[in-house]
Amino acid sequence: MSINEQLFQTICGQAREAALLHSAADTLEWDERTRMPPAAGDYRAQQVSALRAAVHRLKTDGQFAEDLQTAIDQLGDEDPHSDAASTIRMLHRDWQRDRKLPTELVERVAGATVRGQQSWDHARRQNDFSLFRDVLDEVIDLKQEVGQRIAAGSERTTYEALMDEYEPDASEQQIQAVFDAVRGPLVELITQIRASSRRPDPEVLKREYPIAAQRRFSENVAQRIGFDFQRGRLDETSHPFCTTLGPHDCRILTRYDLHWLPSGLFGTLHEAGHGLYEQGLRTDWFGLPPGSYTSLGIHESQSRLWENQVGRSKAFWSYLYPDAQKSFTPNLDDVALADFYFAVNWVQPSLIRVEADEATYNLHILIRFDLEKQLIDGSLSAGDLPEAWNDRYERDLGIRPPSDADGVLQDVHWSAGLFGYFPTYTLGNLVSAQLFDAAGKQIGDLQAAIGEGDFQPLRQWLIENVHRYGRCYSGEELVRRATGGSLSADHLIKYLRDKLQPLYGITE
Repeated sequence: MSINEQLFQTICGQAREAALLHSAADTLEWDERTRMPPAAGDYRAQQVSALRAAVHRLKTDGQFAEDLQTAIDQLGDEDPHSDAASTIRMLHRDWQRDRKLPTELVERVAGATVRGQQSWDHARRQNDFSLFRDVLDEVIDLKQEVGQRIAAGSERTTYEALMDEYEPDASEQQIQAVFDAVRGPLVELITQIRASSRRPDPEVLKREYPIAAQRRFSENVAQRIGFDFQRGRLDETSHPFCTTLGPHDCRILTRYDLHWLPSGLFGTLHEAGHGLYEQGLRTDWFGLPPGSYTSLGIHESQSRLWENQVGRSKAFWSYLYPDAQKSFTPNLDDVALADFYFAVNWVQPSLIRVEADEATYNLHILIRFDLEKQLIDGSLSAGDLPEAWNDRYERDLGIRPPSDADGVLQDVHWSAGLFGYFPTYTLGNLVSAQLFDAAGKQIGDLQAAIGEGDFQPLRQWLIENVHRYGRCYSGEELVRRATGGSLSADHLIKYLRDKLQPLYGITE
């Protein structure tokens, strides 16, 4: 039996209407993070709350629920991964989650997280966590209620229920197993590097790089790897992010530091990687599961792949370095390509996650994973968070943050209520290495293409093997289809060893 076409179009119509309002709210939030005057915050929170509530009502409407159930019953033997079946399966899955949340709670969360991001931004600029503490308490309380309502009647924890929004069906045990598999080899590699007498000169990256020149260079780099500026734009904000406001409207945002070139450059590459995924989705299915990303772990794999496997590769800089020297003359006139390449692959425990090297990056995620679980289960209060944060950094990375801005206030996620998001970064790192391996084997000499500035083969491979499927497959299924194997930490560890050990003169 197949789905009744009229019924299917009715369901899709309501889902598209919800997506339309959702994108309008996203547009207001993009404006809030980029251009909104500070005094407009309270009314903006009301605007976003009203739109989020309207979306929720559409997605939990009684007739919509009946239509979805009828369509589920009609699926029969239809391929569960077809566009039509995936649309019904995923919309029904979303409905099962959304129906547990009263509209009033959705409104409160939306308003609190808009205010939360404004409060976080102000506290970060003032370097004072106390200005953010009470708002964070409110957001935590609301997200605890959300998680508890979603987890009710299941064996899932409150944290797992929140994490499900970003990585469907993931469990704390699964995530912990991933982290355990990564941590040991990473610590061993970091220890080897710290024992090496060979060091890059990161000072070349700390020279004065005019912001205007960085803007031009970053936009040029994003365009070269394939980000379509007819369907997107690059702006600035206090914390880099990517958001999609329509089928042909992807916004990427970065931030620049006058005395730290990697901040804007790799922030742009990271967000452009997200943007390439969004631009690679099928526009005719926008607002429906086949035209939506499958999970944040897969999304992060795209950003980390372009930022690291491509952006920190020798081939990439062999191609781009002459342009970098021209763009930032005379800053790089006396810096050889090999020295610059070594500098952008500098491994050193640091305070800021988004500027961390590839080897230590996942240690930052482990810290956040542990702390946010404690915030949600109530074993850690918002007031005690700065000290707990600083203690973990001192224990795990050997450095203690000297200030709130360089410590607990560096990430926007918790102010936006994104509890359960952080683990997807490490999942993304693992997936990026595994996908890049598979792409190299299937495409051929991928490094040669990158070295010639030809990013089309890789970009097309990702479109064909990841982007075009949308939510028709789970993240786990996508990885298996694209690479021929289950997700494994082996690819990431091998990639890091193959690149970093020769740079640091380490022999096994």
